Amino acid sequence: MKVATYRGRGEVVYTKEHWKILKEKRKRAKEVMERLKSFGIESIVYGSVARGDVNKNSDVDIFIPHQVPSYKIELALEGFEILERRIVQATPNYAIKGEFVLTDNTTVSFPLVKMRENELDFYRFGGCLDYQEILQDKRIAGVDKRLVLIIPTKNGHIEIPVSDVQPSYVAKVLGVSLEIVEERIRVLEKRREIGRTGIFLCESVPSFTSFEAHLMEIAKSNPMVRKRLFS
Repeated sequence: MKVATYRGRGEVVYTKEHWKILKEKRKRAKEVMERLKSFGIESIVYGSVARGDVNKNSDVDIFIPHQVPSYKIELALEGFEILERRIVQATPNYAIKGEFVLTDNTTVSFPLVKMRENELDFYRFGGCLDYQEILQDKRIAGVDKRLVLIIPTKNGHIEIPVSDVQPSYVAKVLGVSLEIVEERIRVLEKRREIGRTGIFLCESVPSFTSFEAHLMEIAKSNPMVRKRLFS
């Protein structure tokens, strides 16, 4: 990867090795998304695999943007090795999600409660593509964890620190609300200052029960989870 810097911005030209890694990561995403689609489950891939700025350790993050019974997702993933089933919630106000952790740095997540529109914008902020867009080999702009706006180009991408531009510009480029841009900037800046913080909820789901049933058990003793579950 070669980087040319100008006015605080960087133009990154991908090497053959970089394109190879991106191809491998996207092949993995296609395999999982195709299987989900065959069961009538639409999904998106988000983050570096959607933007293109991957490395060999990049995660393949797949999200199902609507509520689907967990058993149906598990049936669709039959044949893939599932390392862990877990329930996660970033903060008490955020959506509660289920996650299937697979091999090859792959995670399939899905909402266990109704998603709010600004929570869907989170995925657009980081950059996301649906199955058809992945098949068409598209790449999309998004902001990474460094708070750098990644804009794909034919040979790689342009990097623009979010601090160099107005939040309204970022919102326009990404097609998201100004509110989500300002919120994500606050969250990521805070993490950068005090270090990565833990998430509010992260519990493994035993193999003998469903995500939904286990969430109800958690809610019995956790009023914050109960509040988000029934709000």
